[in-house]
Amino acid sequence: MRYANWFTRHGSAAGFLLLAGCSLFRLSPQQRAAQVEPMLAAAGFRMLAADTPEKAAHLHKLPPLKLTPRKHNGQVQYAYADPFACHCLYVGNEQAYQQYQRLALDNKIADEERQAAMMNQTAATEMDAVDFWGPFAPAF
Repeated sequence: MRYANWFTRHGSAAGFLLLAGCSLFRLSPQQRAAQVEPMLAAAGFRMLAADTPEKAAHLHKLPPLKLTPRKHNGQVQYAYADPFACHCLYVGNEQAYQQYQRLALDNKIADEERQAAMMNQTAATEMDAVDFWGPFAPAF
């Protein structure tokens, strides 16, 4: 019973801090772009630099850091405007978009697995500490 009380007290606090930290933590536009752009490139999107004043002006008219579908020559094309980090436009077709979706899902699953492993490691470490003390466990 003593262990259950210790874990309930400290586990609840750790869970609350983890959730509070996640909700307060926001990625900057540069950090968001740094996460997405390598996946876009790996999926087959082409990077087009906004290297003229006209291109830069057009880049700033597009929704930033969002994949936006558009019709071009009868085909659906996807554009991702980054006016923050690379000052460029990523452009891809339906096949590149589908590949990006697969990569993004794989990345999300890998992140969730890493988070679960970290939480399991933390719980195991806490339990090892309790088991180490046995009946002599201090009342935290």
